[in-house]
Amino acid sequence: MKGERASLVLADDHEDFLAAVARHVEGHFDVVKTVSNGQALLDEVARLQPDMVVLDIAMPVLNGIEAARKLKATGSAARIVFLTVHADADYMRAALGTGALGYVLKSELASDLLPCLREALMGRSFVSPALSG
Repeated sequence: MKGERASLVLADDHEDFLAAVARHVEGHFDVVKTVSNGQALLDEVARLQPDMVVLDIAMPVLNGIEAARKLKATGSAARIVFLTVHADADYMRAALGTGALGYVLKSELASDLLPCLREALMGRSFVSPALSG
């Protein structure tokens, strides 16, 4: 971490949701950039070298799972957390299979995102408890 707070890049193709996520984490993390597709995410992570990336699975140009794979392949040190509507074990396995540390359901944003980000910063994984029920 460069400053006192970890830096985040947020990626989601829903602008209103991106703004809501940014508001939710401000005060805890520094949101250095928001992007709306997977390719823009790769470009900005390469440029900004954030501590963490929070991304959706369903995005234009390059989906989140492919973007996460490419981030890992390029040697990015950013810790990856998925924030998605997909409450499906196959999606979860695919997402975590990229090396991501977190998988949070958008419906559980208020309760799960900050704990997930804190766990990921420490190198530990976190999955929304609603998925393990």
